[in-house]
Amino acid sequence: METKPQVVSGPNPYLNHEGKLEKGQSPFKLALNRFMKNKLAVASVFLLILIVMAVVFAPLFTDHSPTKSNLLLIEHPPSEDHPLGNDSSGRDNLSRLLYGGRISLIVGFSAMLFTLVIGVVLGSIAGYYGGKIDAIIMRAADLMLILPFLVLLLTIVALLEKVTIGIFVTIIALTSWPTLTRIIRGTYLSLREQEFVLGARAIGASDFRIIFKHFIPNAIGPIVVNATLMMATMIIIESGLSFIGFGIPQPTPTWGNMISEAQSLRILRNSPEAWVPPGLCILLTVLCINFIGDGLRDAFDPKSNQR
Repeated sequence: METKPQVVSGPNPYLNHEGKLEKGQSPFKLALNRFMKNKLAVASVFLLILIVMAVVFAPLFTDHSPTKSNLLLIEHPPSEDHPLGNDSSGRDNLSRLLYGGRISLIVGFSAMLFTLVIGVVLGSIAGYYGGKIDAIIMRAADLMLILPFLVLLLTIVALLEKVTIGIFVTIIALTSWPTLTRIIRGTYLSLREQEFVLGARAIGASDFRIIFKHFIPNAIGPIVVNATLMMATMIIIESGLSFIGFGIPQPTPTWGNMISEAQSLRILRNSPEAWVPPGLCILLTVLCINFIGDGLRDAFDPKSNQR
């Protein structure tokens, strides 16, 4: 007797175009299929890859140093040898744009990764164990959220004599972890009483195994989505702080301090090539990351992508 395929009534993101359950596909494969259907997110991936490739292979596009000044070329207009002209210190704008993109992306990715580690560790401990440990971590998070983020960040940076990339990333991460920690904790609290977790405890699984084999895989959706959106936020923070003079110090180029150098009215009017490209790079990079984050959110959340 032929077995009829199982059909589920009502909209369901796991059904194919015939209304039948998709078989033999892992949750990751299903999420990937849903992500690939988001044309804006897929286009953002390709554009972001182009931006990353351009800054990684910067020596292929320019042979000028991003930090070397030439007093004879101060605010020189675009030319064949300097397609984007030179800044107020005689440095090549194209090389600063490409090499500065490296710094901006490295700061954004590193700060996101550091914040992610802190948030996942503290959120896992608070959500899994609860009790006094949970109370202590959450009160610390509440305290950090009460303090004005920008004021706290500027105060710490101002107290330091010299701000390097590593110190800057650490400062951002140590002031940005509470939000992600609360998200991870909330996810774990909803998973803690699930049957598969109770079953793992019943057979004597260790806390370490339960967290890494059951909790984190089931919380990977919120973690990935928030990590993606967090990277866009970190790039904006770095650009904003560099713009007001509290970010990565000169002569190290970043997109933020390139715009900061072009604050004078004369440059804004007469030399748009000095500030439009870095501003456009920040805009496109942040938009691409946000669109990718939206696509990942829809891919990992079946309810948000029902037919």
